Amino acid sequence: MLRNTERSYGLLAIFMHWGSAAAVIGLFAVGFWMVDLTYYSSWYRTAPHLHKSIGLILLLLTVFRFAWRFYSTKPFELATHKSWEKRAGRLAHNMLYLLMLLIMSSGYFISTADGRGIWVFDWFEIPGFGELISNQADIAGAIHQYFAYGLIALVVIHALGALKHHFIDKDQTLSRMLKVRR
Repeated sequence: MLRNTERSYGLLAIFMHWGSAAAVIGLFAVGFWMVDLTYYSSWYRTAPHLHKSIGLILLLLTVFRFAWRFYSTKPFELATHKSWEKRAGRLAHNMLYLLMLLIMSSGYFISTADGRGIWVFDWFEIPGFGELISNQADIAGAIHQYFAYGLIALVVIHALGALKHHFIDKDQTLSRMLKVRR
């Protein structure tokens, strides 16, 4: 029930998928909102702290997801999927992971360019290495912003694809990620 089977995703994979989805959408929304905060806003320090903390927790979850993908059984692709859908699905998933890692890495390089570490919910500190390249915070900031837009666009395409499979193709693609089967 916790682990994947050849027919369905397990509870852990489902939790990681939807937890990552909620974190990505939430981080994007907070990031989009907080860039317009002024120094006098009560959220000026709180929002970035939460954004960084959740982002680093998501990074740890993503690394765990990679390990889980290699450790756990992967459910078979559905026979009803066309070959181009299978290729597009693999490419989309790989791009989702790549963009997430690039966004989280660039966020780290923005926040640590001044040499300070990042406190995760005041539980522990991830050390910073300072400015490794000239204008690191600005370059990493541009990467962070534009890749975040790209990630959200890909998330929308991913969701539309899942809805297409569910409502038009009437296959089990979406339902396999919504409930655990024995």
